[in-house]
Amino acid sequence: MNFALIMLVLLLVTGAVWLAEVLYFRKRRVAGMPQPWWIEYPASFFPVILVVFVLRSFLVEPFKIPSGSMLPTLLVGDFILVNKFTYGIRLPVLNTRLVEVNEPQRGEVMVFRYPENPSLDYIKRVVALPGDDIVYADKRLSINGREVPLKPDGDYSYVEGGLNFVSAKRFEERLGEHAHAVLLQQDVPPVQLSGVQRFPYRDNCAYNESGFRCKVPAGHYFLMGDNRDSSSDSRYWGFVPERNIVGRAFLIWWNFDNLKRIGQSIN
Repeated sequence: MNFALIMLVLLLVTGAVWLAEVLYFRKRRVAGMPQPWWIEYPASFFPVILVVFVLRSFLVEPFKIPSGSMLPTLLVGDFILVNKFTYGIRLPVLNTRLVEVNEPQRGEVMVFRYPENPSLDYIKRVVALPGDDIVYADKRLSINGREVPLKPDGDYSYVEGGLNFVSAKRFEERLGEHAHAVLLQQDVPPVQLSGVQRFPYRDNCAYNESGFRCKVPAGHYFLMGDNRDSSSDSRYWGFVPERNIVGRAFLIWWNFDNLKRIGQSIN
């Protein structure tokens, strides 16, 4: 469901009724006569819809984390806020960038439209930028020939799918200026080769049993989940084009199961 499109349609319909009331119907209505319901309700909702539309389109948009692909950074059930203007002001619905502000940086957590189905929003971490050479070999990440620092940080366990108990090793990884936690499972291969799809610029990548090597094309980004062995990401469905960017995740504003997470920044 394209919520932005629904909001735009509601905005146009209620706005048209409100404008018709101001410019035409109000002047021709007998003094003291109440507004018809088909004018009263749309005209009353128009200012509210306008404010919500502007906020969600240009400033901040809320999202809910549906899966564990970003563990331990983000938990299932986290409600997060996404900065919509940090990567540029974009035209609502079409998502065309009108004004450039900042470019995504390695290590930032980004919300984007899933390349294979733009009606779905995904959230992952920016690992490689346009023009970067990325290598993921034996679960060690290298960017442009430099191995990304990875420091052991204990064990981490969680329940997946309500029944499956998962034990993983936790590491601290540093991408650019961002230090964050990642999870690795010893008995899971770096890439499930059977899950790798045909995607645009697929020829920029070479896969084998120990991992992969990719050259990120211009205007695209390579993203991965922090829960490296339980994440559907650019390893499998390819690069994220600039036009699919939604914004940068920056704050957890609610979690019904863990109130201590409220107000935590997203690193």
